[in-house]
Amino acid sequence: MTVVDRGANAVWFLNTRVHIVVPAAAGEDRLSVLQHRAPFGDSPPLHIHHTEDEVFRVLAGRFRFRVGEEEYEVGPGETIMAPKKVPHQYCVESAEGGSWITITSPGDFEGLVRAVGRPAEDDGLPAPHGPPTPEEEKALIAACGAHHIEILGPPMAPRG
Repeated sequence: MTVVDRGANAVWFLNTRVHIVVPAAAGEDRLSVLQHRAPFGDSPPLHIHHTEDEVFRVLAGRFRFRVGEEEYEVGPGETIMAPKKVPHQYCVESAEGGSWITITSPGDFEGLVRAVGRPAEDDGLPAPHGPPTPEEEKALIAACGAHHIEILGPPMAPRG
């Protein structure tokens, strides 16, 4: 048995806190398991992963997911999958924020989190950042491209 997580592998990634539970480097198949926490309204831009499916398992909070042309309301204990090459995004709809696990392979998304994020300074969320500057947006698009992720559109707005 190999212990791959001792609880100290956390990153502040954009407006979220991401705990790298199982790093892709831990196994031959490069399976990556990440636990996320985000505030109300958090949403990534509409995007696709060219090399990996992304599985989301909601732990707490309410989310709205867009996968392809469909929208889904998802809550604790529910799982949704975004196949590779299918546009997708989510929006945290709960006032208290939300948490979830993502599972990907071969770990390109984890690579993006590590490239763009910074070590979490504490157990909380990073200070709210707001919309990226044009320079930050350009850097994020380049980092996504380097990890086989393509941004297609803006973030979702919360309904609440």
